Amino acid sequence: MATEPQVPPSAPLRPPSTVMRLSRLGASHQTRLSFMRALLRRLKSEHWEFDRPRWEISNDGVGTAVYRARGPKRSYSLVCFAHDLDPAQRTDRVIAEAWDATFALYDGTPNVSELARLKANVPLQEAGRFRASELTLSRANRSVRLFEHVVASLAAGRQPDAEKLRAVGYLMRTTAVYGNGKFGIADRDRIADRPEFAGPFQAEMLTVWLIRAFTVDLAEHLAAARARATAVRLDPAVRRTLGVGNATGLGLGPFIVNHPALFDCWISARETALARVRAVEAATSETAAAFRDTLSRARALVAGWQVDDARQAARIEDLDTDLKTLSAQVEAGALDQPTPWDALYRWGEDTLSLEGQEMLVGLLIEPHGALVDDLADAMAIDEAEVFRIDATQSVAALIEAIEDLFGWALTIEFEAPAAQARFWYVSEEKLEPRLGERASEPGSALEQPLTMARDVAELHAVLQDQDPDATLAEFLLGHPHHRRTVRRVQIAMRHPFSEIRDNLLADDMVPLDLLRCKLSFFGATRFDPKSDRWLRINMYQYAPFPDELATDTTEDWAFPPLRRLVTA
Repeated sequence: MATEPQVPPSAPLRPPSTVMRLSRLGASHQTRLSFMRALLRRLKSEHWEFDRPRWEISNDGVGTAVYRARGPKRSYSLVCFAHDLDPAQRTDRVIAEAWDATFALYDGTPNVSELARLKANVPLQEAGRFRASELTLSRANRSVRLFEHVVASLAAGRQPDAEKLRAVGYLMRTTAVYGNGKFGIADRDRIADRPEFAGPFQAEMLTVWLIRAFTVDLAEHLAAARARATAVRLDPAVRRTLGVGNATGLGLGPFIVNHPALFDCWISARETALARVRAVEAATSETAAAFRDTLSRARALVAGWQVDDARQAARIEDLDTDLKTLSAQVEAGALDQPTPWDALYRWGEDTLSLEGQEMLVGLLIEPHGALVDDLADAMAIDEAEVFRIDATQSVAALIEAIEDLFGWALTIEFEAPAAQARFWYVSEEKLEPRLGERASEPGSALEQPLTMARDVAELHAVLQDQDPDATLAEFLLGHPHHRRTVRRVQIAMRHPFSEIRDNLLADDMVPLDLLRCKLSFFGATRFDPKSDRWLRINMYQYAPFPDELATDTTEDWAFPPLRRLVTA
């Protein structure tokens, strides 16, 4: 007889009232459950193979390359087009029409005619015409600060300057990685049942990882073309310090609001991982040593995290202090007591900043892969399953649910201008989400429904005048415009981490917190705000390259390897 799988013991999860505040979500850090790391674990465990079947790049850096990932059942190809871009056209803005490189992740291996079709369309990006064989679409620009320095250094026979590498951390920066049917490429439904893409954003994460290989190969190719007699390749250890940059704006923010059940899966998985770790009765010598090592490497990561943004710079300074304080707590014997991980977390809640507390969450989870890695498979959901409204629920039961789950929203005075100072809309030019100022900008009549706090408060007020024993079917017949809000409340009843517990229209709302939260689940690091509405990040920094994955043993690659001791 088959036995039921053993569920690890778990401490209570942190309550949504703590976890789902925007300020805390905006302090999120990557963990071993982040999508990049889950992807590479799968590719390694399933023995995927990688090659570069096509490299037709001129000495000027223009042409076509193809990178192929071959798995147990399917193959995927990143088709890359390198361009000669006028530096005056190089911009992070989504409205750009030309880039240093453009990419498509192709379902299978493209033949000559398919490559010709892609060459005619992929460089145009939004203006191109695509088929369901294209799973993602992307574009990238060279780093003005670093790309030429790396090429010149390699051409001269030397490795690039370590400080310059640390300051930037990537050779190219993507300005978009599109998936899920955008501009005619494959819908999510086409690939959702494939194990390698069942998790969130796995096709996009594969795209970025293969782009990273292309950026290094292009730099080495140009160096060799410039000085074939003296050129050298990047040292493998130096190469690992380079990730892929990304410039991300408001277009990313509304996703986690518009997909509440999916967002709940992400948060629930992380919170369950933390709860499992906190329930561990004693630290083994192996987990204690791994925690100390990762903590030291986290300190090195933070020491190299430099930004111009004053708000984030202050938070990094606090985080640096937090990690020094955490190190002292560990060396004082924090891991020698019963349930040490729980005690350390509770100490952190009382002692550390939000940045420090949320990095501590990742650090606690990090050495416990055997205990938590299965949760990466629980971070996706068929959202159609939660879409249906339970119309048999009574008005009284819905009121009770609102007061229990959205009591925070009922305390907001929406009549005050500050409570409705902003509105979300979609730009006509690029069909991208934007944020307007209600008092001074037109367009509020086209407001997008990122208004849950206000909508729930309005629904609650209307329900007060209804028969408490009436069903929602009866109520919605007369008030159909509240269907969406009723659905969201019912989703929240089953998915406690589905709703951000803040007013996204308020004048003091920081849009960057939405972006930071989502990007942390991707696995991004080195968040570098350029305003309160867009930022730069690094992806896959320190990760193995395709040619290293099979033999690489580092599960904790998101933290930099130590080359010297970090002192207090």
